[in-house]
Amino acid sequence: MKLASFIIHGRSTYGIVDGDHVLDLESVKATLGTDLKHALANNRLAELAPTVLAGLPRIALADVTLLPVIPNPGKVLCIGINYATHVRETGREMPTYPMIFTRFADSQVAHLQPIVRPKASHKLDFEGELAVVIGKPARHVKHADALDYVAGYACYNDGSVRDWQKHTIQFIPGKNFPNTGGFGPWLVTGDEIGDPQQLQLTTRLNGEVMQDTRTSDMIFDVHHLIEYCSTFTELAPGDVIVSGTTGGVGAFREPPVWMQPGDQVEVEISRIGILRNSIVDEQ
Repeated sequence: MKLASFIIHGRSTYGIVDGDHVLDLESVKATLGTDLKHALANNRLAELAPTVLAGLPRIALADVTLLPVIPNPGKVLCIGINYATHVRETGREMPTYPMIFTRFADSQVAHLQPIVRPKASHKLDFEGELAVVIGKPARHVKHADALDYVAGYACYNDGSVRDWQKHTIQFIPGKNFPNTGGFGPWLVTGDEIGDPQQLQLTTRLNGEVMQDTRTSDMIFDVHHLIEYCSTFTELAPGDVIVSGTTGGVGAFREPPVWMQPGDQVEVEISRIGILRNSIVDEQ
């Protein structure tokens, strides 16, 4: 199942993506929940009868404005330096534990919405990543059980303002400029993905492949990340773990490659889809 949050006729809602259409779940929110985060918490999406689905309004995706997959996550935990290829290009040592920083929900944009290059810096970089969306409360999760807590997966572009990221050893300032984190286009439920370490992740800038690897290159896999994060905090439905980027980012190219106004950036992950954003300057 593919699930998306979107706006139609000024109304925020969510639905089931079916090809180039989406089934609007507005009429069954009383049963499912007010938004996608609450629908995941209630865990009743899979119970929708075929007769109910057949009666839902069917809207062309081209006629809706997509929102970030989870517009209001309680937590967005991002993992730094988590692909061996990225570690090598940075010259760092292999990490012993996951490096974790946070993103604020209001720093995110949806599929087809512009990523904004801030006035404060033009060193805006791309980072194609796999986003893991939690489906039920998770605390002290065992490694072997971790995928039982996953609602699904999405594409993420952890747009990074590199000079602000490097002001100190804490990454947060460079990762939270408004409208810099792409999250979409939709959530694909875990049953359609299977092993999240067997996906192909590709980032393209203006059609040119910049990053291309398998998620098996992760140093700490999705099982490990859920086990680790659920030990220091309780993960809730709708929380997001952004699992890190691979080698090929713009900052470590020679010369560096920064995203510019007018650019188009795509993050594609097999079995999920393509997250596409343009780049504009902050007004």
